[in-house]
Amino acid sequence: MQDAVAVRGGPLRRLYAWMLRNAEGRHAWAALAAFAFAEASFFPIPPDVMLVPMMLADRKRAFALAAWCTLWSVIGGMLGYAIGALFWQTAGVWLIGVLHIPLATVEALRAKYAAHAYLIAVQGLTPIPYKLVTISAGLANVPFAEFMLFSAVTRSLRFIVLEGVLVRLFGAQARTFIEKRLELVFVVFLVMIVVGFLIARYVAT
Repeated sequence: MQDAVAVRGGPLRRLYAWMLRNAEGRHAWAALAAFAFAEASFFPIPPDVMLVPMMLADRKRAFALAAWCTLWSVIGGMLGYAIGALFWQTAGVWLIGVLHIPLATVEALRAKYAAHAYLIAVQGLTPIPYKLVTISAGLANVPFAEFMLFSAVTRSLRFIVLEGVLVRLFGAQARTFIEKRLELVFVVFLVMIVVGFLIARYVAT
């Protein structure tokens, strides 16, 4: 199936086929861990782009993969929190500039989390970049134990409950749909990333 996907299309389909072929490779789980860790603190692309193909390639291990992604996303969130709490004036301001996020957005989220820390769990489920959530929480000096609790809740709901359950229930149909409309799925994914940044600006106002 993977080779057929690659033959029918260009670079995007070859990349998708490569990800499926290597989903059970020696370094696949380590790569997913690095992806999830980085996305929660500084990397702009969500780990779903790697997690979902890996789960589709081995539906029996969907929940284990989702839990693994959750673990490393929460650990990565600790680095994001530290950037906001300890290194805001150096690494934090620079990173936000690189990501083209207005400082006013971060400040507004900081004020929201300082007043209502539970919003971390709510907004972590949205397309809002999770690094923005973690950095803003650190900048707000949300108690670390609360931050870890809400971070674990929101990442578990997203990766294990939402994506894990969907793949286990509809994995075969989802894989067929993705492979038939891979370009469309990719465009929708990119749109969601952009929408996440726009939502961040909106909820911060």
